[in-house]
Amino acid sequence: MTSTDFHVFDTTLRDGAQREGVSYSVADKLAVARLLDEIGVGFIEGGWPGALPKDTEFFARARTELTLRHAQLVAFGATRKAGVRVEEDRQVRALLDAGTPVVCLVAKSDVRHVREALRTTLEENLAMVADTVAFFVAHGRRVFLDCEHFFDGYAADPDYGVRVLQAAFDAGAEVGVLCDTNGGMLPMGVGRVVADVRSRVSGRLGIHCQDDTGCAVANSLVAVEAGVTHVQGTANGYGERAGNADTFALIGNLMTKMGLPVVPAECLSELQRVSHAIAELANIAPDDHQPFVGASAFAHKAGLHASAIKVSPELYNHLDPTVVGNDMRILVTEMAGRASVELKGRELGVDLAGQGDAIGRVVDQVKVLEADGWSFEAADASFELLLRAQLPGAPPPLFELESYRTSVEHWGNGVVVSEATVKVHVVDEHGRSERIITTAEGNGPVNALDNALRQALVSRHPELAEVSLADYKVRILGWKGGTSATTRVLISTTDGAREWTTVGVHDNIVEASWHALVDALTYAVVSGPAPAG
Repeated sequence: MTSTDFHVFDTTLRDGAQREGVSYSVADKLAVARLLDEIGVGFIEGGWPGALPKDTEFFARARTELTLRHAQLVAFGATRKAGVRVEEDRQVRALLDAGTPVVCLVAKSDVRHVREALRTTLEENLAMVADTVAFFVAHGRRVFLDCEHFFDGYAADPDYGVRVLQAAFDAGAEVGVLCDTNGGMLPMGVGRVVADVRSRVSGRLGIHCQDDTGCAVANSLVAVEAGVTHVQGTANGYGERAGNADTFALIGNLMTKMGLPVVPAECLSELQRVSHAIAELANIAPDDHQPFVGASAFAHKAGLHASAIKVSPELYNHLDPTVVGNDMRILVTEMAGRASVELKGRELGVDLAGQGDAIGRVVDQVKVLEADGWSFEAADASFELLLRAQLPGAPPPLFELESYRTSVEHWGNGVVVSEATVKVHVVDEHGRSERIITTAEGNGPVNALDNALRQALVSRHPELAEVSLADYKVRILGWKGGTSATTRVLISTTDGAREWTTVGVHDNIVEASWHALVDALTYAVVSGPAPAG
């Protein structure tokens, strides 16, 4: 199946950019377009030239800076204004000047919007559609028509939207898109309306769903089942209000569940990578629980699940996660059983064959620690250290702590200075214990502790010179009144090539941070150098 047989149309750069808090630069828009092309979508809607200066610049730069392998670039705009000749409409001319092979026009298909928003007649609206479509067809453009508020309009008048579609098809439009602009539809209603419209017009139908009922993807799939062969979505479901149908979920479902090869087969495994890359460009944290591409989409926590997965992963996975570029994870929590620990060890590259007693000790230890507030779900590095500590040949500790001290000084001019001193005993290469005292400053007590401890250890472990904190998260677990509470700290650490996360828990936030920090530096040493490349 090709883009001629079925259209996957992505509007991340236009409709998706309407999400609250998202503002792409032109460079961002070019980068997003390249990423969308890598998942094989057929069409990328780049924006509204003439209406938005940034979009006008995007299309101008795209001519020389954007090379697409799979997709065609689409410019979006409105039909001519009421009472204005199409050749004289400035926005129509700007749309033409964008120079894209495809134009997507938006038109009113709800009689109430025609009369109250456009303030024109139903016949003039049909003429606006026909004139504008014919204009672009005459200039060699492929034309798609978005019928705005189609489903709400159908409820008010089931005939007028069909007349709009027919006017567009008669003028040469290639696709008529039924838009659930307000996002209020449910799958059964979408299926019924699409089936009726499909029986009354012969042109290609498309679907555009907002997610206000949480049904955008389901509504789109039902529409396909009812005869639609053009689906519109946005990366990660970005969009106004509750968002749009998620392009990644659409592709995943259409290909793996409905058997429709809507993108090249080799592109399917790029879904997770591209999803996360676009999230970074949008400055939005990836949704761990997003279907198909979320980090937790194939994560298993219950011991019962893990026991079955140990026999066959297919028993608790709806899909081989590698198909969409994802991976299965086993979460080790107080719910873990022996199978969970064994599978997690395999995932981390720790051989637990024949280590039944060690596995049992780890299970017991995890349950005790989690009862005290520890959590290893997001701290694989800490769990790996805990696991290795129960196995023969466990690595010795990097140091023996004598003491540490932190201080925070607030100066009258508003400057805040943090300082830490650590006293540790380190075994040198000759097996002799050496007492080391170091003091360092930082932009906070944890940063100061990190700097001081690494200074103390770097002569024995020079690889720690390349290690630094990447992220620091705190969660208050059990409030005990006043400012007393159990605190959980997660620290993400990087050596420039990889990143790992460790956990610490204590009533004192600095001590909780110390536990996570020690694990972070220990992991950097015992895990060895990062893989080349």
